[in-house]
Amino acid sequence: MTVSEKTKKAMRELGLTNYEAQAYTSLLELGPMPAGRISQSAHVPYSKIYEVLGSLESKGWIETERGRPSKYYPKPPSVALDAIKLRIEDTFSRNESQIISELQPIYEKKEVHERPDIWIVRGQYNVLSKIQEMLERSRKEILIAVPEIPVQATKILLVTLTHLKERGVKISLMTTRAANTDTLRDFLGIGEIRVRDQMFGGGIVSDSKEVMLVLAGHVEEAAALAIWADHPGLARFARNYFEYLWNDATDIISSSGQP
Repeated sequence: MTVSEKTKKAMRELGLTNYEAQAYTSLLELGPMPAGRISQSAHVPYSKIYEVLGSLESKGWIETERGRPSKYYPKPPSVALDAIKLRIEDTFSRNESQIISELQPIYEKKEVHERPDIWIVRGQYNVLSKIQEMLERSRKEILIAVPEIPVQATKILLVTLTHLKERGVKISLMTTRAANTDTLRDFLGIGEIRVRDQMFGGGIVSDSKEVMLVLAGHVEEAAALAIWADHPGLARFARNYFEYLWNDATDIISSSGQP
C-alpha cells in the first residue's frame, strides 16, 4: 500500500520529519521490525535510524520491545493522534494564561489610541480567527451572507452560533442554492436561513458595529482576503445591503423547517 502525499503532508504538519513518517508507515505496512530492517524498508540511512526511532517513540507513534535486537511496534494512528492532541492542548493551556495575563493589558491600554478603523485580513486562519472574534463580541444580532458555507469552518461556527443563540442573539444566515444541503441542515435551529439563486461575495455584520467583507477566495482557502472594519458608516451600509438581499430571497428555511 502506498501512502498518499496528502497523508504524508498531514503527518509532517503534525511534527513528523520525512524520515519519521517513512519509518512509521513502513512499520504499519510490514509489522514490527528491528532497526536494520526499518532502515532498509523505509529508505532511512542506518546512521540516522536510531535517532529517528527514538524521536518517534518520544512523540508517541511507536513503542519498543527491548531485546537483541530490539523490535519496534507501531501504535495505532488514533492513539498517536490523541497523544499529540493532549500534548498540544497542554502546551497551549500552560502558555495561554501567562501570555494573556501580561500582554492583554498592554494591548487594551494602547488599542483605543492606535487601532485603525479598517484592517486588511489575509489568509484563511486569520480570516476565520477575526470572524470568531466578531461573533464572540456580538450581543444583539449577527447577519451572515455566504455563497457557500465553508465546510472547514462549520464546526467552529456551529458551536459559537449555538452559544450566541442561547444568549439571545438574533442570527440570520443567507446563502445560495449551491450550498451543501447537509451543511445547511446542521445550521437549522440557530436562527433564520434564507436562500438566493446567486450571491457575489459574502460577509458578516455584527450588531451593526462591525463588518467583515470577504473579497477574494473562499474563507477556507489560503488565498482568502477580507476587509474588517468597525467604521459605523461602513457597518450601516453593509447591514442595509444585507437587508436588501435578504428581502429579495424567496426560499425561507426556519428553525422548524426543512431545506
